[in-house]
Amino acid sequence: MLDTAIIGGGLCGLALARSLKKAGRSPTLFEARARLGGRILSAVPATTGEALDLGPTWFWPDTQPLITAFVSELGLTSFAQHDEGAVLHLTEADKGPQGFEQQVHGGARRVAGGMARLVATLADGLGEEDIRLGHVLQKVEDKGDHVVLTFRVDDAFLTVEARHVVIALPPRLVAETVRFSPDIDAATRDAMGAAPTWMAAQAKVVMAYSSPFWREAGQSGNAFVTHEQAVVGEIFDACDATGAKAALGGFLSFPPDLREAFVVGLPMLMDSQLVQVFGSAAEGAEQHYQDWALEPFTCSARDRAEPQGEHVAFSNPLLRRPLWDGRLYLGGSETATQGAGYLEGALEAARRIERALARARSEEDEVALPEGLSVNAASLARFATWVATLNDAAFEAYRVRLNRALAAQDREQLTQRAMLGAIEDIYERAADMLDTLPFDMVGVPVEKGRSALMSDVQLPFRDFIQTLLDDIIAFNRTSCALSNFPGEHHLSKDYVQTILRDVAAAWRDFCLAANRRLLAKAEAGLAEAGAALPPGAGARKGPILTSAS
Repeated sequence: MLDTAIIGGGLCGLALARSLKKAGRSPTLFEARARLGGRILSAVPATTGEALDLGPTWFWPDTQPLITAFVSELGLTSFAQHDEGAVLHLTEADKGPQGFEQQVHGGARRVAGGMARLVATLADGLGEEDIRLGHVLQKVEDKGDHVVLTFRVDDAFLTVEARHVVIALPPRLVAETVRFSPDIDAATRDAMGAAPTWMAAQAKVVMAYSSPFWREAGQSGNAFVTHEQAVVGEIFDACDATGAKAALGGFLSFPPDLREAFVVGLPMLMDSQLVQVFGSAAEGAEQHYQDWALEPFTCSARDRAEPQGEHVAFSNPLLRRPLWDGRLYLGGSETATQGAGYLEGALEAARRIERALARARSEEDEVALPEGLSVNAASLARFATWVATLNDAAFEAYRVRLNRALAAQDREQLTQRAMLGAIEDIYERAADMLDTLPFDMVGVPVEKGRSALMSDVQLPFRDFIQTLLDDIIAFNRTSCALSNFPGEHHLSKDYVQTILRDVAAAWRDFCLAANRRLLAKAEAGLAEAGAALPPGAGARKGPILTSAS
């Protein structure tokens, strides 16, 4: 039986496999294609020999810290996207373009040698026994203490057993193509189907040239074609870091069905489009074209049918919940809290699942606390571990309360009341949890009525509220049920501040309750100590607990 099966050899799956292997675990990566990388794909033209990206091209250091650090960690070199020079804009099919000065790519950087260098470097860190290509996931079955996977491999079917399974694929594609037994809950399935796969229905072309003639003409290589007959709508400079290995890249304006209808003549149309924008020097390029809408392991039927809307860089929190008691996890960039659809989101999802698997392993193996811990340190460690599991419970409590309010046709302060109620329930459970833990209160200082242990009790909650609020904001933004409640669908800053004021009051009440319970433990300890003294023994007069100096 496998320890962890990861389905999907894109950046999320590869990064997770790498981190698990470094931590001493034994992940096995299954990929449907005959190659790794998912949407990361680079072509190497004969004209220049320089890899050109047909999938993700850029990352932005100012807003994407994970991929920025990851590129550096892997020892890869990056360079700034060329943005200097005039931008061209073609608005009419029978006229020439107009030029204007503008920075288009906002500090974007590219990986030298193409984004496929990420894939190759990650794959080098895994052994051949860790990767299985050509495995198409068909079915996932929960067996109580493990999961059974059914793959199609060529014309045969293969079953694999694993303790934990991570499906690092576009959620919408999984919802359409994979059977679950028992079926996952309706809310999660709906969230999967509602998560657009970023760029899934798009097509991209890169054209290699012998020289960067546009730079020599004072142009940046950036161009926009917006007339009704546009074939390539957005064009950019795709040269290497030196600019010597020349190329232009572009995204097609034609929708998927039109691209298929013109498939024979499309190379000529794209070439003609580039000549219209940049002149005769652009004629006869070496073309490399990728239509992602034709990729069955990327683009779902729903992605193909629905027009690509505004990019939303976060996902429904239901996609981030462990399923089947922590035996099944959904991954992939579209499940990320931030940067969904981007390389950043793929790494964020991988890190989330890595942490969840570490917690699950600790619980399964009943990992003992380090020897030599005091009673108080051990109890506080157990309390912190327990608190780390509360965000999923708090979000589920919020969702249940929100659904009840909607069913009751409430219309006012839906988010505020549901979130506050969920948090109050969690805080009450946390205070009760403290009662179940042993503490040695002898010698624990109390200053102005506050136990010195309170700082340690409060510490595990440091990121609790922000994480829950982020999940709620993302859920509301992706909820069809709340689309009729604009103030709840998109929370205003004033509304969020009002909610946070209520939450602050609930936090204060919890802290007071937790402190009272710690003081009660101290009093009980004193009483027990007094009862244990032999008759006539000189019991201490006055409290053992003293104010800290």
